[in-house]
Amino acid sequence: MKNLNTLHLNGLRALEAVGRLGSLQAAADELGVTLGAVSQQVIKAETQLGHTVFHRTPRGLVPIEGARPMLARLTEAFHGLSQAVMLGRQTDETLLTISVAPVFAARFLVHRLDRFSQRYPDIRLRIEATTALADLGTGDIDLAIRVGGGQWPGVDAELLMEQRVYPVVAPALAERLQEPADILKLPAIIDGPSLFSWEIWLEKAGLTGGSIETRHVFNDASLCLDATIAGQGVMLAWQTLAAFALEQGRLVKPFDIEASTGMAHYLVTPAGSKSPAKVRAFRDWLREEMRSVDRLMRAPAGASPTWP
Repeated sequence: MKNLNTLHLNGLRALEAVGRLGSLQAAADELGVTLGAVSQQVIKAETQLGHTVFHRTPRGLVPIEGARPMLARLTEAFHGLSQAVMLGRQTDETLLTISVAPVFAARFLVHRLDRFSQRYPDIRLRIEATTALADLGTGDIDLAIRVGGGQWPGVDAELLMEQRVYPVVAPALAERLQEPADILKLPAIIDGPSLFSWEIWLEKAGLTGGSIETRHVFNDASLCLDATIAGQGVMLAWQTLAAFALEQGRLVKPFDIEASTGMAHYLVTPAGSKSPAKVRAFRDWLREEMRSVDRLMRAPAGASPTWP
């Protein structure tokens, strides 16, 4: 294996990621570096190999025909390294590390952790609240909760709950709402980075073509929810975001109409790995909690149900 001394590992990782994912940007996202850094690593590795590995085309980098077997072997080799790291890492069955988005952690998870601890007192939780996609193959993250279409490379994704959205308002504003069209009379609190808009709910409510005035725009859904709780307008929320505030009676879901975003919550684990007992325990508990959220959402519109 002396020939490995002539190439840097980072360069091989860059070649493999670009070849497998099909673009510099996707490789940069997976490796957690800039696009420029990946590009430089690819160029450096090609120089060390003594020939190009990719054709430069208007659509991006395409492997030359002779490079495909090498790239396939690199993918196989890095998968083996990942598995070796997982086997070599000392595991602690009493500590479960979970990667979740900050809004999911703050608005859904932290309010319910006592119930998990009561059931599994021997399992300690470490919550990594981040919007970055955790590398489950090489890091110390045991599992992640992600929202999307369920198709992520290198992981197994298990469906937890389809994402549905609906308007929520403070109780005082709810008194003004007699029919869905009354929503259009309220100012909207907008989640700027959201991948869906009010149109999907308005269409479901039979209000296609209707418009709603924007009052505030935030870059964080949790801030949107706080503004809505403060009575500053109406927000288009989803189950895991609004459930606790609805349970407390701080928000009201004025109508039973819900719209699907086409996305869902998934429990994500390393691809092909057998889930340890601590992961299975958390998965089973989380499924129960999400079923409880569904029961809460099915309560009559305008009600302030208590948690079962």
